[in-house]
Amino acid sequence: MKKIAILNGPNLNRLGKREPEIYGSTTLAELQQELESAAKAASVELHFFQSNHEGALIDEIYRLSDNGFSAGIINPGGLTHTSVALRDALAGSGMDWIEVHISNIHQRESFRHTSLTSAVCRGQVSGLGIQGYHAALQSLMAQG
Repeated sequence: MKKIAILNGPNLNRLGKREPEIYGSTTLAELQQELESAAKAASVELHFFQSNHEGALIDEIYRLSDNGFSAGIINPGGLTHTSVALRDALAGSGMDWIEVHISNIHQRESFRHTSLTSAVCRGQVSGLGIQGYHAALQSLMAQG
């Protein structure tokens, strides 16, 4: 069975509450349920993890890699623009990653336009709301 991880970084535990005009009203728990339904239909195992702490995300990436996960979706939140360490963990994991952002980071403040993590990901989905997670999951599930 294919195993796909879905990691969410800082502040994403506040989905549905934090700036709903930017991030929407869907909670992280609701998003997880939606993705689990899609994965179950395709016989794919999902693992979810969220942390507001950079080191916890890095530890989880290596734990997943060591436990047979071949692919993942990551929304690094604000760490997208600042974390060389997270970028290096993604690169060193041996996993196939897709970076997701709910808002279009290229239409926001200039400091959000640069992603340190996207260069080590297979792709980036930005600006599609929570549907970006669904698009990324469909892409990873379609891979052999």
